[in-house]
Amino acid sequence: MSTAARPYTNALNRLKDANLRPTRQRLALARLMFEDGHRHLTAEQLHSEAMSNSIKVSLATVYNTLHQFTDAGLLHEIVIDSGRSYFDTNTAPHYHFYCEEDGMLSDIPADAVQIEGIPSVPSGTQLQSVDLVFRLKRDSVARDAA
Repeated sequence: MSTAARPYTNALNRLKDANLRPTRQRLALARLMFEDGHRHLTAEQLHSEAMSNSIKVSLATVYNTLHQFTDAGLLHEIVIDSGRSYFDTNTAPHYHFYCEEDGMLSDIPADAVQIEGIPSVPSGTQLQSVDLVFRLKRDSVARDAA
């Protein structure tokens, strides 16, 4: 069997490139997160996917792993409010639409938004990134059709 055909090769390489030890749980969660293209997941959604794929992992371990992946640059955390964060597998610069009724988060390409008039940052700091979330509410016609 070739290395490219092994199911955990992509996840293993991502963890190694990020200098993270490839534990069984990290590998399993990385495979769920990264094998199907860019995704936005909450810890609860990832935990539910893990359980339905017979991956025995606690919700606390999922949270810890997501934060380790974020610290290592594998994910970007999008804080929607104090009790809701999504973890984005797309770490390239971009923005988001967030639909409040159904919790749907979708990407907006960075070049589709022009930001002007960014204020000067405080002395001794530098602008690292800009997080921008456009909050949406479905109109009554769209809600009635659903």
